[in-house]
Amino acid sequence: MSHKTDITVHPREVIERILSMELVRVTERAAVSAARLRGHGDEKAADQAAVDAMRRELNRLPIDGRIVIGEGERDEAPMLFIGEKVGNGSGPKVDIAVDPLEGTTLCAKDMPGAIAVMAMAQAGSLLYAPDVYMDKIAIGPGYPQGIVDLDASPADNINALAKAKGVRPQDIAALIMDRPRHAQLIEEVRKTGASIRLITDGDVAGVIFTAMQHETNIDIYLGIGGAPEGVLAAAALRCVGGQMQGRLILDTPEKVERAKTMGIMDPHKKYEMNELASGDVIVSATGVTDGGLLSGVRFGHGVIETETLVYRSITGTVRKIKAEHRQFEKFNLD
Repeated sequence: MSHKTDITVHPREVIERILSMELVRVTERAAVSAARLRGHGDEKAADQAAVDAMRRELNRLPIDGRIVIGEGERDEAPMLFIGEKVGNGSGPKVDIAVDPLEGTTLCAKDMPGAIAVMAMAQAGSLLYAPDVYMDKIAIGPGYPQGIVDLDASPADNINALAKAKGVRPQDIAALIMDRPRHAQLIEEVRKTGASIRLITDGDVAGVIFTAMQHETNIDIYLGIGGAPEGVLAAAALRCVGGQMQGRLILDTPEKVERAKTMGIMDPHKKYEMNELASGDVIVSATGVTDGGLLSGVRFGHGVIETETLVYRSITGTVRKIKAEHRQFEKFNLD
């Protein structure tokens, strides 16, 4: 008997292809709403605008959705809260991970790299975790499995990656968030001779950059960022290839207990990419401000222009969608 794919055996478990375009509309609306407040200096107002738009559009989708990775607890920002039900309840049960405005500071200051991003997967496929920090390591495709490891030293990881790539450590470029907590990590990476690109925000895009090495010249992502961003990045990386590991930073008894209520019994567990995001995953990201990943929203005379990347794991496809919107009332709904 011939082997059958999961699409044949479990048709109800596979997200309908049409939902890919539905997700594009969700992140487009969030991006446009946030972009109206670019450069205004108000991070919370921009985030709130993106959250409201994303929630409104999610609740129109033919899904029975649950937010498993939300935003707001860490930064006390407005939330699409963890556990919130979204969708009209008529379609498949799905997990949703959201970051309605990744790079609130970037948007508020009209700096490069702010995006609206979300992932959708079959129910039970995305890590269900509190909004805490996560230690991460990621590389792009084309390397033996396990070539880097979250528990290895920065020097060991840089040297192993250089050997696998057939170059010197000095030819490796690492991307790290510019934070005081990374001072020792930065020092250790620089001792290997590798170069470092520091970013102020935007570690979803930062992880994705490792899978676009020919365009970004980034070989490896290292360091601590948000757990929501970590799950979203893992979901996108699964679609295009690469490797990623993450570990939640549950450094207080309160965080440990909250994680237990979500089913996380081992506070020190190292998650592989497929444990962060598995099954049929779709990721949509729309640019808010211009950046290395996407162009930002353009407000023209009689038209709004957006640019979106859509990733799907089951097909391994990446689509870049440039759209022109002329029905402005759809971007201004209460």
